[in-house]
Amino acid sequence: MDLPLVIVPKKLPNTSSRVTVYYPAIIQMADAKVQRELNHQIISALNTLLVDQNFYDENLVELISNFEIKNNERNILSLNLITYSYTGGAHGMTVVKSLTFDTTIGKLYSLKDLFKSNSNYVSIISDIIRKRIADWNIDLLDPPFKTIRSDQDFYIADTSLVIYFQLYEISPYASGFPYFPIPIKDLQHIIEPNSPLDRMIAFT
Repeated sequence: MDLPLVIVPKKLPNTSSRVTVYYPAIIQMADAKVQRELNHQIISALNTLLVDQNFYDENLVELISNFEIKNNERNILSLNLITYSYTGGAHGMTVVKSLTFDTTIGKLYSLKDLFKSNSNYVSIISDIIRKRIADWNIDLLDPPFKTIRSDQDFYIADTSLVIYFQLYEISPYASGFPYFPIPIKDLQHIIEPNSPLDRMIAFT
């Protein structure tokens, strides 16, 4: 049986009193090369996120960054980096960046990598989300949601693929982050063999 990775929180050192950043660090892997690659990709994504969230802005009032582990089974790691920043005005802004890895080789997956190359995954997932929006009566911005991006934000949790949207992407700020869990089995016919979703089907 594949054991979960050992992941510990680390605090970004040498920051000002306005900044608190915790990030996930993978330790004790048998393959040190893959461990370095995974940690490098996490830090690289975090650095980009911090810059986008005004880390170096002279007007920065507060920045808080943390993370959530969404899946750590069957050699699939899916996690969220979450960063809030405030530079003045009515409210601050939170951004979520998700990363999904094959931890045997250190590969980072985008959404398209999860599905067969000839599948119409964008249309199939968009149809599911449009129905959920109607069923859940979600308030939308104008123009209303029509389709996901081919590289839409996602993570894997339990037996679901979770598609989500950033603040203001499809709905007002007050609505928060719209999350749409989709059972993996509902997408089984278009899943790429040996991809993270294919590996997680065993749990469904």
